[in-house]
Amino acid sequence: MSTTAQGSARSRINALLDDNSFVEIGGAVTARTTNFSQQTKETPADGVVTGYGVINGNLVYVYSQDASVLNGSVGEMHAKKIAHLYDLALKMGAPVIGLLDSAGLRLQELTDALNGFGRIYQKATLASGVIPQITAVFGNCGGGLAILASLSDFTFMEEKKAKLFVNSPNALDGNYASKLDTAAAAYQSENTANVDFVGDEDAVLNGIRDLVSILPSNNEDEAVCEVTDDLNRAVDSIENGASDPAIMLPQLSDGNVFFEVGKNHCKGVVTGFIKMNGATIGAVAKRTELFDEEGNSVKKYDGKLCPGCAEKAADFINFCDAFGIPVLTIVDVDGFVATEASEKVIAKSVAKLTYAYANATVPKVSLVIGKALGSASIVFGSKSIGADLYYAWNDAQIGVMDSNEAARIIVDDLTDTDAVRKASEEFASLQSSQTAAARGVVDDLVDPVDTRKYLVAAFEMLYTKRENRPDKKHGTV
Repeated sequence: MSTTAQGSARSRINALLDDNSFVEIGGAVTARTTNFSQQTKETPADGVVTGYGVINGNLVYVYSQDASVLNGSVGEMHAKKIAHLYDLALKMGAPVIGLLDSAGLRLQELTDALNGFGRIYQKATLASGVIPQITAVFGNCGGGLAILASLSDFTFMEEKKAKLFVNSPNALDGNYASKLDTAAAAYQSENTANVDFVGDEDAVLNGIRDLVSILPSNNEDEAVCEVTDDLNRAVDSIENGASDPAIMLPQLSDGNVFFEVGKNHCKGVVTGFIKMNGATIGAVAKRTELFDEEGNSVKKYDGKLCPGCAEKAADFINFCDAFGIPVLTIVDVDGFVATEASEKVIAKSVAKLTYAYANATVPKVSLVIGKALGSASIVFGSKSIGADLYYAWNDAQIGVMDSNEAARIIVDDLTDTDAVRKASEEFASLQSSQTAAARGVVDDLVDPVDTRKYLVAAFEMLYTKRENRPDKKHGTV
C-alpha cells in the first residue's frame, strides 16, 4: 500500500486498497445533460471513480469523488454509478467505502440530480445492517451529501481541508466560519455524533484499512482471525488503567488490538473493537478519567451518564447486533447527569440505550469494575435487561445509590454523625459485589488479574448463542 496520498480520486483509491487490486467500473460514463451548455464541458467518469478491490485480502467496493470534474458534484450519472456499486456490494456481501470530495448537488441537472440523491439514499438504507458502510470526507461534503455520510456506519474526516455540513457556517443565524466553523473536523467530531475518526489523509486511509480488517464483510459473515496471544494471559497492571478504558481495553485484547470509535465525542463513554480468541468484540465502557499519550491525567469524569454518552453507546450496540458482533460492557456508573439541558433529552436518550441492550441478541457480557448504582446501572448492560453473563471485581459496589447519600435519607437526625456513619457502613456492606453474587445478580466474582481469561472463556461459551424474540416488523424506540 502506498502511504503517500496524492490528493486525487484515483490516488486515494490506490492508497487505500492493496497494491494493484483496483478494478474500475463505469470509467467511460459521462454526464448526458445539455442544460446550461453542459455539453461543452468534459466530464470524465462523471466526477466519481467507482470499482472494487481488496484490503488485506477482503473484497470491498469503493467510490471516490473527483473534485476536478465539475467540483465533484452529484449529477444523474454520478449517482447512478454509486447506486450500481451498492447493488454489486449487496449481491456479494462486501463493504462499501465512499471517499467524498464534492460541491454537492449538480444544480444544472435539476430534478435528475435530485432524484439521483434519492436513489443513493435508498441504496444506503437497504444496505444498512447488511454490509458495512464507511465514509471518508476529504474535501467538501455539504447539504444532501452530509446526510449520506450520516447514513453510513462509520465516518472518517480529514482534519484540515474537509468540511461536513448540511448548512454552511455562514448560513447559520448569527454565525460565520471565522467565528465558529461548524463544518470543520474538530467541531463535527467533538460536538456531533457524525464523525468517528479524524486525522490527516494518510491516517484516514490507514484507519479505514484497519477498520475493514476488524469487521465482518456482511451480517452473515464472522470476523475471526488466527490467535497468537495466550488466552489465559494474566493482566497484572489492569487496575492501573481501569479508570480509562482506552488504556484498559487494549490490555484485554489479543495482541493489544483496539480500534476506538467516536474517540472525540462524548468522552465519558468509550466505544470500540477489540479481539478475544481471534473474534471481534464490540466494547462499551464508562470512563472516569482521561489520560493523554504521555500517561498524564487530562480530565476526570464522574460516574454519571449523559444523554450524548447514552446515544453514542446505543448506536454502537445497534451496529454490533446487526453484524453479529458480541458486546462487552465495562461498568462504572452511579446515576445520570442532572442539568436543565440534559433533562430535556435524557429520558429519550437513555431509553434508546436501554432498548439497544435489551433488543440485542448477540452474546453480551458485562463486568463491573467500580460502581453499578441506581437506574443507570440497569440500563448500562445489566443482567436484568439481557446480559448473558454479569461479572464483577471483588471490590465493586452494586446497589441503588451512594451509601453516604443513602445514610442521609435513612437517618432521621443528621446531626447524629455516629448514626449516619454506621448507616453508611451498613448500606455499603449490603451493596458489595459479594452480596450481589449471593443473590444471583452477579454470576461470578473476578480477580482483576484474571479478567482476560474469564472474558475469553465467557465469549467462547456463548459462541453458538441463539435467542428467539416475538415476531414483529421492528421496534419503535
